[in-house]
Amino acid sequence: MKGPGAAVGREALSAFIKEGSLLGPMRVMFERTGRFFQIPLFFFHPFVVAGSKAARIVLVTQREKLRWRNPDPVTDVLRQGVLVTDGETHDHYRKVMESALTPRINPDYAVMMRRQTLRVASAWRDGQQVDILVEGRKMALLIVMDALFGVDAWDDLPRLCTPILKTIEYISPAAWIIWRKIPRPGYKKYARILDEYLYGVIRVKRAESSARQNLLQHLIAAGLDDEQIRDQMLTMLIAGHDTSTALLAWIFVLLGQNPAIHARLVTELDATETGTYPHLLDEVIKESLRLYPPIHIGNRVVAEEISFEEGSIPAGERMFYSIYLTHRDPENWENPNDFCPERFSHGRKQPPFAYIPFGGGPRVCIGAAFGQAEARIVLTCLLKTYQFNILNSSKIRVHMGATLEPRPGVMAQVTRRQEQL
Repeated sequence: MKGPGAAVGREALSAFIKEGSLLGPMRVMFERTGRFFQIPLFFFHPFVVAGSKAARIVLVTQREKLRWRNPDPVTDVLRQGVLVTDGETHDHYRKVMESALTPRINPDYAVMMRRQTLRVASAWRDGQQVDILVEGRKMALLIVMDALFGVDAWDDLPRLCTPILKTIEYISPAAWIIWRKIPRPGYKKYARILDEYLYGVIRVKRAESSARQNLLQHLIAAGLDDEQIRDQMLTMLIAGHDTSTALLAWIFVLLGQNPAIHARLVTELDATETGTYPHLLDEVIKESLRLYPPIHIGNRVVAEEISFEEGSIPAGERMFYSIYLTHRDPENWENPNDFCPERFSHGRKQPPFAYIPFGGGPRVCIGAAFGQAEARIVLTCLLKTYQFNILNSSKIRVHMGATLEPRPGVMAQVTRRQEQL
């Protein structure tokens, strides 16, 4: 590279070294070169696209030119999971799963979500410091296991947490992006533990009958074999709980950084009855998803040359579409880096595909409605029952893992406010 290009490349490399992830270089390239670029790192030069127009192309108008299935650790782990399959295979799995995750099902889970949330929180002592990232992960795991698989995993948490965290670490963006065969010792042991647990759940559920319908029962009734069911369960377990964990943690970070909004939200929640939610709650959730979308990037293989306004990407190349950068595009968002829940208040519209925390088009996130309902219920339960003093909100940095996570955690001093809901 020569001239300005070389300078941008050096700045991108510096951001990669400083932040230890691709998010830094992507942000630099987006600010310096626009919504279509290649990452200039070593032997790794994927194309990156961002912005609402590019998102429409990727998600709708030219989506058939792209493949979700990639030769990477995510595919290794999820195998034939709905998230990493294409064509008729994907369509079949999605059709089976959708009926168990429709919005009309979510109200049936509200009592369970509150119960599991308070089950974790009941261990907190007044004045104790807790890590919302850690505690929220316990809540999310209990909820997804109960709601989707009909399993009370409370006693299983010590057995499950480490294998799940090791699996998330294995699929998170790391040096394997640049060199696929980099050694990654230790993972197989934890994968076996997780598989043994899931296959055990499948055996138990095949042998029992229940009036309560859930995702696992739908998969069994559809005639899927144990391996196919395991793949869908692991997909929902990893994707479903990790995204909820990240969202809850970022909401508390942002409330800690904006105490006036935090206080107003608590006041409005206190004035509502169980099962109803103030508009501000949804606005806070949406704005948190805009700034820190848990699934922050889409990873695709270009099967057929695909064209954007700024250029084309040849077949065979790897392409990322950045939800994170799209959500911070100044063309569509005023003061894009600021936390401003009011931008989602009544009547305000965003350009199509400017806001895509759950993707869009025919492959929009299958658990979007479930996840948003969970966020409302868990956050309401916590804020109406406990007072949170966020201690390190000014020191949080963004970690690009399987989801965007706040690091080194979200430390809060908690105090009980009232009797449990």
